[in-house]
Amino acid sequence: MSGDGPVQEALDLAGEAVLEVVRPGPLATVQDLGRPGLAHLGVPGSGAADAPALRLANRLAGNPEDAAGLELTFGGAALRFRRAAWAAATGAPAPVSVDGRAAPFNAPFRVPAGGLVEVGAPARGVRTYVAVRGGLTPEPVLGSRSADLLSGLGPPPLAAGDAVPLGPVTGPGLALEPLRVDVAPVPEPPAEPRLRVLPGPRDDWFAAGALAALTSAVYTVADASNRVGVRFDGPPLDRVRDGELPSEGMVTGALQVPPDGRPILFLADHPTTGGYPVIAVVTTADIPVAAQLRPGTKVRFTTHPR
Repeated sequence: MSGDGPVQEALDLAGEAVLEVVRPGPLATVQDLGRPGLAHLGVPGSGAADAPALRLANRLAGNPEDAAGLELTFGGAALRFRRAAWAAATGAPAPVSVDGRAAPFNAPFRVPAGGLVEVGAPARGVRTYVAVRGGLTPEPVLGSRSADLLSGLGPPPLAAGDAVPLGPVTGPGLALEPLRVDVAPVPEPPAEPRLRVLPGPRDDWFAAGALAALTSAVYTVADASNRVGVRFDGPPLDRVRDGELPSEGMVTGALQVPPDGRPILFLADHPTTGGYPVIAVVTTADIPVAAQLRPGTKVRFTTHPR
Protein backbone atom coordinates (compact mmCIF):
# COMPACT_ATOMS: atom_id res chain seq x y z
CA MET A 1 0.00 0.00 0.00
CA SER A 2 1.31 3.46 -0.85
CA GLY A 3 2.61 5.55 2.06
CA ASP A 4 0.65 8.52 0.69
CA GLY A 5 -2.81 6.92 0.83
CA PRO A 6 -5.72 7.60 3.20
CA VAL A 7 -4.47 5.10 5.79
CA GLN A 8 -1.10 6.83 6.02
CA GLU A 9 -2.82 10.22 6.20
CA ALA A 10 -4.88 9.02 9.15
CA LEU A 11 -1.73 7.76 10.88
CA ASP A 12 -0.04 11.11 10.24
CA LEU A 13 -2.90 12.96 11.88
CA ALA A 14 -2.68 10.70 14.91
CA GLY A 15 0.73 12.21 15.67
CA GLU A 16 1.27 14.60 18.55
CA ALA A 17 -0.29 17.99 17.77
CA VAL A 18 2.76 20.09 18.54
CA LEU A 19 5.40 21.99 16.65
CA GLU A 20 8.88 21.34 18.08
CA VAL A 21 11.44 24.13 17.87
CA VAL A 22 14.72 22.49 16.88
CA ARG A 23 16.43 25.81 16.24
CA PRO A 24 14.74 29.20 16.82
CA GLY A 25 17.15 31.41 14.88
CA PRO A 26 18.00 34.89 16.26
CA LEU A 27 14.44 35.51 17.50
CA ALA A 28 11.26 33.47 17.10
CA THR A 29 7.99 34.46 18.72
CA VAL A 30 4.34 33.45 18.54
CA GLN A 31 2.21 36.28 17.14
CA ASP A 32 -1.40 36.84 16.20
CA LEU A 33 -3.07 40.21 15.55
CA GLY A 34 -2.42 41.43 19.08
CA ARG A 35 -4.38 43.06 21.92
CA PRO A 36 -6.11 46.11 20.44
CA GLY A 37 -8.34 48.29 22.57
CA LEU A 38 -6.47 47.95 25.87
CA ALA A 39 -4.09 50.92 25.66
CA HIS A 40 -6.17 52.83 28.23
CA LEU A 41 -5.15 50.09 30.69
CA GLY A 42 -1.48 50.42 29.75
CA VAL A 43 -1.50 47.22 27.66
CA PRO A 44 0.39 47.54 24.36
CA GLY A 45 -1.27 46.32 21.18
CA SER A 46 1.61 44.02 20.21
CA GLY A 47 0.83 41.39 17.55
CA ALA A 48 2.63 40.67 14.29
CA ALA A 49 4.90 43.55 13.32
CA ASP A 50 3.97 42.96 9.65
CA ALA A 51 0.29 42.13 10.10
CA PRO A 52 -0.56 41.77 6.39
CA ALA A 53 2.15 39.12 6.05
CA LEU A 54 0.69 37.08 8.91
CA ARG A 55 -2.83 37.49 7.52
CA LEU A 56 -1.66 36.18 4.15
CA ALA A 57 0.20 33.23 5.68
CA ASN A 58 -2.97 32.24 7.55
CA ARG A 59 -5.14 32.49 4.45
CA LEU A 60 -2.68 30.35 2.50
CA ALA A 61 -2.60 27.74 5.26
CA GLY A 62 -6.40 27.60 5.47
CA ASN A 63 -6.74 29.48 8.77
CA PRO A 64 -8.73 32.51 9.90
CA GLU A 65 -6.60 35.62 9.43
CA ASP A 66 -6.27 36.16 13.19
CA ALA A 67 -4.80 32.73 13.98
CA ALA A 68 -1.43 32.69 15.74
CA GLY A 69 1.68 31.90 13.73
CA LEU A 70 5.44 32.22 14.06
CA GLU A 71 7.32 35.48 13.54
CA LEU A 72 10.96 34.73 12.68
CA THR A 73 13.49 37.55 12.86
CA PHE A 74 16.26 37.00 10.28
CA GLY A 75 15.14 33.40 9.76
CA GLY A 76 17.57 30.67 10.72
CA ALA A 77 14.85 28.45 12.23
CA ALA A 78 14.28 24.69 12.12
CA LEU A 79 10.87 23.28 13.09
CA ARG A 80 9.85 19.63 13.57
CA PHE A 81 6.20 18.82 12.78
CA ARG A 82 4.94 15.99 15.02
CA ARG A 83 1.82 15.62 12.89
CA ALA A 84 1.29 16.11 9.17
CA ALA A 85 0.16 19.61 8.30
CA TRP A 86 -0.26 22.30 5.71
CA ALA A 87 1.90 25.37 6.26
CA ALA A 88 2.84 28.60 4.51
CA ALA A 89 5.66 31.14 4.79
CA THR A 90 5.33 34.83 3.94
CA GLY A 91 6.90 38.18 4.81
CA ALA A 92 10.63 38.71 4.32
CA PRO A 93 11.46 36.30 1.46
CA ALA A 94 13.64 33.45 2.70
CA PRO A 95 14.53 29.95 1.46
CA VAL A 96 12.24 27.28 2.92
CA SER A 97 12.79 23.52 2.82
CA VAL A 98 10.93 20.41 4.00
CA ASP A 99 13.26 17.51 4.84
CA GLY A 100 15.95 19.14 2.73
CA ARG A 101 13.78 19.75 -0.34
CA ALA A 102 12.87 23.26 -1.42
CA ALA A 103 9.36 24.40 -0.53
CA PRO A 104 7.50 27.34 -2.10
CA PHE A 105 7.29 30.80 -0.55
CA ASN A 106 3.98 32.72 -0.45
CA ALA A 107 2.26 29.41 -1.16
CA PRO A 108 0.94 26.48 0.90
CA PHE A 109 3.12 23.38 1.26
CA ARG A 110 2.54 20.00 2.89
CA VAL A 111 4.72 18.73 5.73
CA PRO A 112 4.64 15.01 6.59
CA ALA A 113 4.46 13.79 10.18
CA GLY A 114 7.96 14.06 11.61
CA GLY A 115 9.01 16.44 8.84
CA LEU A 116 11.63 19.12 9.41
CA VAL A 117 10.94 22.61 8.03
CA GLU A 118 13.94 24.94 7.79
CA VAL A 119 13.73 28.66 7.09
CA GLY A 120 16.93 30.38 5.98
CA ALA A 121 17.97 34.01 6.30
CA PRO A 122 15.99 36.47 4.16
CA ALA A 123 17.85 38.36 1.43
CA ARG A 124 15.73 41.45 2.15
CA GLY A 125 13.50 42.44 5.01
CA VAL A 126 13.61 41.22 8.59
CA ARG A 127 10.55 39.19 9.57
CA THR A 128 9.31 35.96 8.01
CA TYR A 129 6.00 34.40 9.09
CA VAL A 130 5.10 30.71 9.24
CA ALA A 131 1.46 29.71 9.60
CA VAL A 132 0.31 26.12 10.23
CA ARG A 133 -3.19 24.89 9.46
CA GLY A 134 -5.06 24.85 12.78
CA GLY A 135 -2.94 27.71 14.15
CA LEU A 136 -0.57 27.79 17.11
CA THR A 137 -2.42 27.54 20.41
CA PRO A 138 -0.35 28.50 23.45
CA GLU A 139 -2.46 29.81 26.32
CA PRO A 140 -3.87 33.26 25.44
CA VAL A 141 -3.21 36.25 27.69
CA LEU A 142 -5.77 39.09 27.62
CA GLY A 143 -7.33 37.58 24.53
CA SER A 144 -4.14 37.18 22.48
CA ARG A 145 -1.38 34.62 22.01
CA SER A 146 1.12 37.29 20.97
CA ALA A 147 4.50 37.62 22.67
CA ASP A 148 5.02 41.23 23.78
CA LEU A 149 8.74 41.81 24.25
CA LEU A 150 8.25 45.12 26.08
CA SER A 151 5.67 44.15 28.70
CA GLY A 152 6.43 40.42 28.87
CA LEU A 153 2.82 39.47 28.20
CA GLY A 154 2.17 36.29 26.26
CA PRO A 155 4.50 33.36 25.59
CA PRO A 156 8.23 34.05 25.90
CA PRO A 157 10.50 33.99 22.84
CA LEU A 158 10.94 30.42 21.64
CA ALA A 159 14.00 28.35 22.48
CA ALA A 160 15.38 25.07 21.18
CA GLY A 161 13.35 22.17 22.55
CA ASP A 162 10.13 24.14 23.01
CA ALA A 163 6.93 22.38 21.92
CA VAL A 164 4.23 24.74 20.65
CA PRO A 165 0.70 23.25 20.63
CA LEU A 166 -1.29 23.22 17.40
CA GLY A 167 -5.01 23.74 17.12
CA PRO A 168 -7.42 21.23 15.60
CA VAL A 169 -7.61 21.13 11.82
CA THR A 170 -10.95 22.46 10.65
CA GLY A 171 -12.67 22.81 7.33
CA PRO A 172 -14.50 20.54 4.89
CA GLY A 173 -13.13 17.19 3.80
CA LEU A 174 -9.90 15.54 4.84
CA ALA A 175 -7.48 17.54 6.95
CA LEU A 176 -4.77 17.01 4.33
CA GLU A 177 -7.01 17.94 1.42
CA PRO A 178 -4.98 20.23 -0.89
CA LEU A 179 -5.74 23.90 -0.41
CA ARG A 180 -7.36 25.89 -3.20
CA VAL A 181 -4.71 28.63 -3.54
CA ASP A 182 -1.43 27.71 -5.21
CA VAL A 183 0.56 30.94 -4.86
CA ALA A 184 0.07 34.58 -3.86
CA PRO A 185 2.44 36.94 -5.71
CA VAL A 186 3.84 39.54 -3.32
CA PRO A 187 6.42 42.20 -4.23
CA GLU A 188 9.73 42.06 -2.38
CA PRO A 189 10.58 44.82 0.11
CA PRO A 190 11.91 47.89 -1.75
CA ALA A 191 15.65 48.51 -1.72
CA GLU A 192 15.17 52.14 -0.56
CA PRO A 193 11.76 52.42 1.11
CA ARG A 194 9.74 55.60 1.30
CA LEU A 195 7.50 56.04 4.34
CA ARG A 196 4.59 58.47 4.10
CA VAL A 197 4.01 60.68 7.13
CA LEU A 198 1.44 63.10 8.47
CA PRO A 199 2.39 65.99 10.81
CA GLY A 200 2.42 64.83 14.41
CA PRO A 201 0.60 66.32 17.39
CA ARG A 202 3.78 68.02 18.65
CA ASP A 203 5.34 69.36 15.45
CA ASP A 204 5.20 72.83 17.07
CA TRP A 205 7.97 71.70 19.44
CA PHE A 206 10.40 71.72 16.53
CA ALA A 207 12.18 74.47 14.64
CA ALA A 208 10.53 75.88 11.54
CA GLY A 209 11.38 73.63 8.64
CA ALA A 210 12.05 70.56 10.80
CA LEU A 211 9.31 68.54 9.10
CA ALA A 212 10.69 69.63 5.72
CA ALA A 213 14.15 68.55 6.88
CA LEU A 214 12.76 65.15 7.89
CA THR A 215 11.21 64.63 4.47
CA SER A 216 14.22 65.82 2.47
CA ALA A 217 17.00 63.87 4.21
CA VAL A 218 18.06 60.24 3.88
CA TYR A 219 18.03 58.27 7.14
CA THR A 220 19.71 54.96 7.91
CA VAL A 221 18.15 52.23 10.05
CA ALA A 222 20.29 51.81 13.18
CA ASP A 223 21.35 48.48 14.67
CA ALA A 224 19.46 49.17 17.91
CA SER A 225 16.05 48.51 16.29
CA ASN A 226 13.53 45.90 17.40
CA ARG A 227 9.81 45.18 17.72
CA VAL A 228 9.41 48.21 20.00
CA GLY A 229 10.73 50.68 17.45
CA VAL A 230 13.03 51.45 14.54
CA ARG A 231 15.84 53.86 15.37
CA PHE A 232 17.32 56.05 12.66
CA ASP A 233 20.72 57.63 12.13
CA GLY A 234 20.70 60.87 10.16
CA PRO A 235 20.41 64.64 10.46
CA PRO A 236 19.09 65.55 13.94
CA LEU A 237 15.82 67.46 14.08
CA ASP A 238 16.12 70.79 15.91
CA ARG A 239 13.70 71.57 18.73
CA VAL A 240 12.57 74.97 19.96
CA ARG A 241 11.41 73.81 23.40
CA ASP A 242 13.47 72.36 26.21
CA GLY A 243 12.33 69.70 28.63
CA GLU A 244 9.89 66.92 27.95
CA LEU A 245 6.14 66.50 27.79
CA PRO A 246 4.05 64.85 30.46
CA SER A 247 3.49 61.30 29.27
CA GLU A 248 0.76 61.10 26.63
CA GLY A 249 -0.73 58.39 24.46
CA MET A 250 1.35 56.91 21.66
CA VAL A 251 0.26 55.12 18.49
CA THR A 252 1.98 52.67 16.20
CA GLY A 253 3.82 54.67 13.56
CA ALA A 254 4.61 57.65 15.81
CA LEU A 255 7.97 59.28 15.08
CA GLN A 256 9.11 60.25 18.56
CA VAL A 257 12.19 62.45 18.82
CA PRO A 258 14.43 62.12 21.92
CA PRO A 259 16.92 64.84 22.96
CA ASP A 260 19.57 63.71 20.43
CA GLY A 261 17.18 64.74 17.64
CA ARG A 262 17.13 61.38 15.84
CA PRO A 263 13.65 59.91 15.36
CA ILE A 264 12.37 56.57 16.61
CA LEU A 265 9.47 54.93 14.75
CA PHE A 266 7.18 52.99 17.09
CA LEU A 267 6.25 49.44 16.04
CA ALA A 268 4.00 46.72 17.49
CA ASP A 269 5.49 46.48 21.00
CA HIS A 270 5.75 50.24 21.63
CA PRO A 271 4.74 51.64 25.03
CA THR A 272 1.24 53.06 25.32
CA THR A 273 2.57 56.43 26.54
CA GLY A 274 5.68 58.53 26.05
CA GLY A 275 7.12 61.93 26.90
CA TYR A 276 9.23 62.76 23.85
CA PRO A 277 7.49 64.96 21.25
CA VAL A 278 6.13 63.31 18.11
CA ILE A 279 7.00 65.25 14.95
CA ALA A 280 5.10 63.01 12.54
CA VAL A 281 3.19 59.74 12.24
CA VAL A 282 3.82 57.12 9.55
CA THR A 283 0.63 56.14 7.74
CA THR A 284 -0.98 52.85 8.70
CA ALA A 285 -0.50 51.53 5.16
CA ASP A 286 3.28 51.91 5.47
CA ILE A 287 3.68 50.24 8.88
CA PRO A 288 4.31 46.81 7.26
CA VAL A 289 7.11 48.38 5.21
CA ALA A 290 8.60 49.85 8.39
CA ALA A 291 8.35 46.45 10.11
CA GLN A 292 10.64 44.96 7.45
CA LEU A 293 13.38 47.62 7.69
CA ARG A 294 16.73 46.03 8.42
CA PRO A 295 19.80 47.77 9.88
CA GLY A 296 21.73 49.71 7.28
CA THR A 297 18.72 50.32 5.03
CA LYS A 298 18.41 53.84 3.59
CA VAL A 299 14.97 55.33 4.15
CA ARG A 300 13.19 58.47 2.99
CA PHE A 301 10.14 60.04 4.57
CA THR A 302 7.59 61.75 2.35
CA THR A 303 4.64 63.99 3.24
CA HIS A 304 1.31 62.25 2.77
CA PRO A 305 -1.43 64.49 1.35
CA ARG A 306 -4.30 64.90 3.74
